[in-house]
Formats: sequence, C-alpha cells, structure tokens
Amino acid sequence: MLNKVIAELVDEKGLDQALLQNIICEGIQAAYAKKYPNLTLRVSINKKTESLLIETLKTVVSSVENADTEISLKRAVALNKSLKAGDQAWISFEEPIGRVEILKARQLIAAKLKDIEAETIYKQFEDKIGSIVQGVVHKHEYSGTLVTVRDTMAFLPKSLSIPGEKYIAGRPLRALLKTVHKEYRSSGQLILDRSSAEFLARLLEFEIPEIYDRLIEIKAIARRAGYKSKVIVAQADPNIDPVGTCIGVGGSRIKPILKELNGEKIDIFSWSNSREELVGLALRPAEVNRVEILADNKARVWVSDDQRALAIGKNGQNISLASELLGLDIELVSSGNSLE
Repeated sequence: MLNKVIAELVDEKGLDQALLQNIICEGIQAAYAKKYPNLTLRVSINKKTESLLIETLKTVVSSVENADTEISLKRAVALNKSLKAGDQAWISFEEPIGRVEILKARQLIAAKLKDIEAETIYKQFEDKIGSIVQGVVHKHEYSGTLVTVRDTMAFLPKSLSIPGEKYIAGRPLRALLKTVHKEYRSSGQLILDRSSAEFLARLLEFEIPEIYDRLIEIKAIARRAGYKSKVIVAQADPNIDPVGTCIGVGGSRIKPILKELNGEKIDIFSWSNSREELVGLALRPAEVNRVEILADNKARVWVSDDQRALAIGKNGQNISLASELLGLDIELVSSGNSLE
C-alpha cells in the first residue's frame, strides 16, 4: 500500500522513488523521536511487506535493567543467533505515536516534498527566463492572475499585467517568464510579465523572422503598457526596409502583435546616426520644426502651437516615451518664442 502511494507520487510529481522513500522515513522518524526522545530509533521500508519498519537500538545484556535500551541475551539470540552479550542490535519497535506526532510527520513530509518539487520546477524553467512561455489562465484575482504553464502554476502580478486587459479562465495566454523562484510559493514559483519592453521585444522576435535572425536589430524600446510603445529598428542588410518588414504587407506582421497587446499602439521607426533626426521621429505623430541637442543629455525641440499637444501626448506619455527611448530630457519650445 505504501509503495503504491509512493508510485503515484512518482508519476504525479516526477520525483525519484528512492528519494521519496527517504523523505517518508525521515518524517516518520522525526515523529517517533518527538514521542521517544531518549531512544535511538530508525525507520525504513520493509520491501517484502511494503510497510514501515520501526526499530530501536538496544544493547544485549545478561540481565535487563532498562527495557528501553537493553535486551536480554536469550531474547536476542532468538532473533539472531550470532548476537552475544555486549553487542548492539536493532530491534523492532512496537510502541505507537500519537496524533500530534503524526501531524508533525505529515507536515515534515509535505514540506520536504514541496522543497524537492520547487527545486525540480526551478531546474525545468531556469533556462527559459527572459523568453516567452505559453499558458492557460487558471484564475484571476485582485493581486494578479494564476496561469498554468506546463502543468506548473505561474503568477502574473497585477503590476506586470497590461492595464485594462481581461484574463478569463481557460483562455490561452503568452507572457515573458520574468523570474523563477528557487523556493516553493503558494501563488507559483514562476513570475510572468506582459507589461515590460522586454516582453514586446520577444514578441517582435517571435512574429518577425528577420528580427529573430538578427537581420533587423532592435536598437531601443520604450513602453507604456496598454497605451503606446516606441521602437527603433536598424537593418544589417541595406536591401531590407526595417520598418516595412516589421509592419508587413497590409500590417500582416504587426497586427498579431497589436492584438496580443490588447490594441496597444506601436510606433516603429528606423535608426539614424543623427540624434536630432531621432528626436523628431520619436516625437511622432507630432511634427517638429527644429531640434537642438544640448549638454547633459538634454534636447530642446521647437514645435508649432498646434503640434504641442501631439508632442506631449495623453498625460504626457508621448514625450515621456520619446525621452526614455533616447535617454534625453526633452524640452518643448513653441516656434517663434525667444530663447533665454
């Protein structure tokens, strides 16, 4: 019966059978040690009867004074003819343990199993960190979403989710594997991410072969999940149009990515060696009249009054994205205004 339980755990958890046997024996031994702290005990599995064998170490003596630690020579010889006075022998221990000790054993065994399972999960997924994994939404909660990935529970925190996106149980979901914890966590050892620039970069690689094959290089990405992303690309082959390749005929390549990102807008433009030109491109859809690169990673940009709102964007996000993308502090100046 015990071996059947162990076999089921081996199949279910993918754990080593000998290791499971040792864990169970350690748990039971700890329980007996709690109940009988003054005895030397050991626990093993009787392979013939598939039952636990509890034994205590006793000294063979001619006359027993302490029945807990000694056994008479006559009784010892009946068990093993080679034993003689002064020898030590492992003798079957028949005393029971109580409910408290049994609970301790269960807790210890469960904790050990969780530790081993956690280590197995870590080894299985550690080389997938930073790549996209496919899962199925298990349950959505206020703090985030539980996702099943390869029969392993993963967690997509609210802070790493796309704002406004609905996560419905049973729906497939792709996400970046951001972190794999080594220790067991009830919410899942795998931490997923759908809001970062890195997730978008991996999506672009997945959907656009030229990026995956490094014929097109992603130079920089800035992202506000659920609102807009800006991407700079450059081509290794002068015959390739990097922007057109990423967008595809009729938007065939970019549309699946937009759908995956819940309708988030993506601005893609080509790399330029001119920082002034890059600033103008990064501030699209606004049209800029002039750009001046200043010291300390600052840029001053002249725009017409009717382009100012476009340059700033909703809640200042367009200019913020452009600044983040290029690593510049961008200052807008209305065309015609005097500069101090």
